[in-house]
Amino acid sequence: MAPDQRRETIIHAALPLVAERGAAVTTAQIARAAGIGEATIFRVFDDKDAVLEACVAAAMDPTHVLQQLNCISLDQPLADRLVEAIEALDAHFDRMGTVIGALHASGNPNRRPGRGTTNPARPPQRSTDRDAAQAATRQAILELLEPEQPRLRLPADTLTQLFLGLFFGRGRNLHQHPEIDIRQLVDLFLHGAYATGQTE
Repeated sequence: MAPDQRRETIIHAALPLVAERGAAVTTAQIARAAGIGEATIFRVFDDKDAVLEACVAAAMDPTHVLQQLNCISLDQPLADRLVEAIEALDAHFDRMGTVIGALHASGNPNRRPGRGTTNPARPPQRSTDRDAAQAATRQAILELLEPEQPRLRLPADTLTQLFLGLFFGRGRNLHQHPEIDIRQLVDLFLHGAYATGQTE
């Protein structure tokens, strides 16, 4: 197995363990889950912290969710497209939050001697990656809305920003209203607060 393939196998096996146990996971446990010897881990990673850092990077990697967004069929109604988009984004953020939350809950472990910071990375690169992911997400949502432009009250790019703002900011309020599901929120976004056929 090539080093890159071995690395991906280890990360794939480690992710659910890190999500469950945080920094308490051992390299022996990761090796067993990956079906390899523990020494094999250290052929591609310097130490356990490097494995944990790779797991955080994998959890934050938007590649999979962007593929899902770009595969949403434009043949289905707009409401269905948007529900599917939010479900994909929610799953991505849930995975990311679970892994990062478990690491923080278990002691914020990625502190290496002499570095003085947790989860070290090149901040400019991380910022650039985040900006690129956000731009790609906006573009994917825009492409779901654009076919409906003749029927929309506002430009599709404006509605894209409003849509993402509504759904990315909804977490704090949703736990207070568990009876409101994603489809209801999409319907509210598309049709407003009035009941069908009702106006002032």
